[in-house]
This record gives sequence, structure tokens and C-alpha cells, in this order.
Amino acid sequence: MQAETPAPTAPPVPDDPADPVRAQQYWLDGARIREAWNTTLGEGVTIAVLDTGIGKAAGAFGDSVAGGVDESGVGSKDGRSPVGVINSDHGTLVASTAAAPGNADGTGMIGVAPRAKLLSISLGFPGSSATKPFTEQVADGMKWAVDHGAKVINLSFTTNTLDWDKSWDDAFLYAFEHDVVVIVAAGNRGSGTSIVGAPATIPGVLTVGGVDQTGTASVEASTQGITIGVMAPSEHLLGLTADGGVVSWDGTSGAAPIVAGVAALVRAAHPELDAANVINRIIRTAIKVPEMTRTPDVQYGYGLLDANAAVTASVPAVKANPMGDLKEWIRLYRRAASPADPTPDATATPVAVPPLPAADAPTEPGSPLLPSAETLRYGTLPLLALTVPGTLIALGVTAAARRIRSERGRRTPTP
Repeated sequence: MQAETPAPTAPPVPDDPADPVRAQQYWLDGARIREAWNTTLGEGVTIAVLDTGIGKAAGAFGDSVAGGVDESGVGSKDGRSPVGVINSDHGTLVASTAAAPGNADGTGMIGVAPRAKLLSISLGFPGSSATKPFTEQVADGMKWAVDHGAKVINLSFTTNTLDWDKSWDDAFLYAFEHDVVVIVAAGNRGSGTSIVGAPATIPGVLTVGGVDQTGTASVEASTQGITIGVMAPSEHLLGLTADGGVVSWDGTSGAAPIVAGVAALVRAAHPELDAANVINRIIRTAIKVPEMTRTPDVQYGYGLLDANAAVTASVPAVKANPMGDLKEWIRLYRRAASPADPTPDATATPVAVPPLPAADAPTEPGSPLLPSAETLRYGTLPLLALTVPGTLIALGVTAAARRIRSERGRRTPTP
């Protein structure tokens, strides 16, 4: 079955390409996002951003942020107070890249899905004063996002380890079972990530690597790994800070929300598609590059993001998530502990056994010089039975010999 290509349903968003900020957003044309806007702007789709929190940004988000929560224990209840001392703007940068609505006159920073809604889940990354473990914050934040209507979840962080906490099994499986697309950043060599790490290694997520403005895999602002699904711009990006400023930034932390925005565009244009088919459209319409040695490639995945093709192309439907099956992975690698041995059930009716006769009473000890009943039975009597006949035979033989000698003495010799 193929999803039908939708007819354009939304007018182009107010957009002034001559605006200094818009002019620097090269990915809007490079990834054919402006073309996709002729079909949809992401209306009706909610993107959850699990990060440091989406700041107020001087009102730049308008009413795009539909809700939020703090999982760190040190932020505001609505998740809108940026958490952390190293890069508290990070969550605002990510959210603006995905879905900043832009100004009504077509100027200023604009996101990939400018009419999508956002959820702000603030996390306290390692090194912050968070009151609960980071893995627990992520697990709880994932479930909260799903329960509050997220259809796309963006995770722009890495743990730099291939494995992940078991609590994430349930959290990510919860998202997949509720038809949520989970987008994850691959990580950056410049930050010490030489190969993708969790959550980018979790089966079922769409992992995003980064390219420069020429479409070449970024040396510093990306990494490599067999779980990479698609590549998006990760160098010289723009984003909003918590106080509303526009700054330049690099990394797959920015490439991931570009893809999250495209996922929202696809979901808005094709509401009948499940998460697996949304991911499938994004990777199957990706543009292959000469540097790719296979598909998927360890550096480029399935290729470079093409937003318009993902939204409008005719793509055969799939029945399973092309990025893997977490439930099957859990079955194979998180084998449940064997249950305690149950009490065995009786398989036959017991048979009554008559009691054994009482044992003989012990005999009184006697003198070791006198024969006992046992020595008479097993020693003396058998010995007598053998000795008496032998003695009689010997006496008979002796008597016969004497008689023979006596008869020989009476005979006269002949001449």
C-alpha cells in the first residue's frame, strides 16, 4: 500500500528570504523545507523536547509551547526555566530549530515545522544540581511526553556508551507502543564522541548524523555508527537563546530537531501513517551521496534529508520500523530471570506399605573365649562336618595298609 500524496492544504508561512536571519538559515532550501511548506506547516502535531528546558525567549515562541514539566527537581514546574550552568540555552536552541513560529512579518528565526506545538521537559544533565538520576529523569520525561500528546520526541544528547539503563527499555517501548516517532542526535567528534552512543543505539529510534553546508559528513559536528538513519545540517546553525537572542551553533544537537520538524511535517501531511512509516518515508527519500559505500552507510545512513520528498513522494508502506524492534531486542538481550521453582504436583497415588517386622532383640554380650550361637552356626558346625568324615577315611586307609603288610609276611618264596 502506498500513501497518497496530499494536495497542498496550507498557505506558505510568512517568509522573507531577504531577512538577515532567514538568509542564514541555509537548510531551509538545502533540505527543501521551504518546498514542503507548500503542503504543510506541521499543524496538529506536538513535538516534545527533552532537554534543559525551553526558555521564554522574549515571547518568540508565542503560544507554540503547549505545556511542560520539570524532571530535574530544580527547575520550574512547567519546564520553562532553563536548567544547568554549562549550557542552559541548549533546550531553547533545539526547540527553536524544530518549531519556532517566526515573526508575523516573515522575519526572524523560524523552525522547520512552524505551526507544530511544543512540550518542554526540563532535565538536569550530569554536573547539574538535579535531585534524581539522569536516567530516571529521561525515563519519566518520555512517559510524561507520551501521556501529554507528543507524536514526535526529540533527544539531542548522548551518553557516550553503547548500552543504556534498563529503565529506558520500558520508557522507549512505551513511546513506540503509543505510536511516537523518537528522534535522537548521533553525537559529535568535537565533543569526544567517536561513535554513536545511547540513546542513539536503541532499536527503533531515528538517529541523525550531521553534514556541513556542502552535504559532506561533518568532521567535528557529527560522528559515525551503524545506527545512523539520516543526515541533516549540523554546522553554522542558528537558534534562539532563552532570552530571545539569535546565536550560531554547531552539532547534531541541531541536526536532530531539523529532522524532528520534518517528522512533524510528515505526520501532519499523512495523519494516517504510523510512526514506522513516518520514519520509513524520511529515510527512503533521503538523497544518496557518492561517498556512501553501502545503504545504510556508517557515516551517512540512508543519505541526506529531503523534506519535500519525505512529505510528497510516493513511498511503499512498511509493517515494521526500519530502524529496529526494541521489543525483540529486549526479548533477546534482557532475558527475564527464571521464576522460582514451583512446588511439584503429585503425579501418582501413594501406595500403603505394610510395616516391617520388629528387629531381633540384641543378645547379651558373653565371654570371647566361649563359642556363641553365631560361631557355632557359621564356624564350628561346618568345620565338624568336614573333619569327621576325613578322619574316618584316614583311619580306614591305615587299617587296610597294615593288613596288606601282614598277609605278605606269611607267604613262602619259590625257587
